[in-house]
Amino acid sequence: MGNVRPLNYSKYGISKNRFWELYFWCLQYGEWREELKYKTDTVKSVRIASMPSSHSPVDVTQQLAIRRVMLEQNCKLIEQTAIETDADIYKYIMKAVTEEDITYEYLRMIMEIPCSHNTYYDRRRKFYWLLDKRKN
Repeated sequence: MGNVRPLNYSKYGISKNRFWELYFWCLQYGEWREELKYKTDTVKSVRIASMPSSHSPVDVTQQLAIRRVMLEQNCKLIEQTAIETDADIYKYIMKAVTEEDITYEYLRMIMEIPCSHNTYYDRRRKFYWLLDKRKN
């Protein structure tokens, strides 16, 4: 998990536990994108059983649609928060907050982030601060 540290509570008003909640919520972004990409079919195999059973009426298409809307809203919230944080470096912020072990050194050497170490970490802290406000 690298050296990720929670935000300063007195400066940002986000407790250590709330920070970790936001941090791990953002790490699910890749899973949500995969699910949106591949989970589109509601066709299931027919269940064959010798004993009759009672089933509550479940509309799998409706459940899938609701799930997809929720996932799209979650992804859009992260994306829009990153853009609002800093439109110039939002793609680097997205990479850093949605994947584990992405350091400034990686962003500088591999992705050629166009800002300083201090600017990057300031924007990352701002991202979590904005996300906390939006998720309340």
